[in-house]
Amino acid sequence: MTRSEILPVWPPIMNRLSIGGFTACWEWQGYKSRGYGIKRVAGKNRKIHRVVYEYLRDEIPEGLTLDHLCRNRACVNPRHLEITSNRENILRGESFSAEHARKTHCIHGHPFDESNTYIHRGFRRCRTCRAAWFRRRRT
Repeated sequence: MTRSEILPVWPPIMNRLSIGGFTACWEWQGYKSRGYGIKRVAGKNRKIHRVVYEYLRDEIPEGLTLDHLCRNRACVNPRHLEITSNRENILRGESFSAEHARKTHCIHGHPFDESNTYIHRGFRRCRTCRAAWFRRRRT
């Protein structure tokens, strides 16, 4: 999206922002979906944090996304946004997959390293625990 496409809607965007200060979150006061501010720009509904970032900072490269460093989806302060890959953005979050990706050991304390880990149905599994399960099963 270019600055010339954003320029006609810039005053209405500014009217919907609650700017608390230079380093504070700039809260979007308009329509939101899943916590993200939404505004119609150039005939398309766009996430407002992306529009503001592109207007005030720079274009977001294809295939990359913005990460809210403040964890506030309604924030549009460009200082709180960082360009990352979608994978990095998800892993930085607090979702189920992010929580489990950060684990370094299984529930019994065995390390998730290259020699002790295998993937089963998309999940990391512990070889040591699996071997112990088979031993208990045989007796």
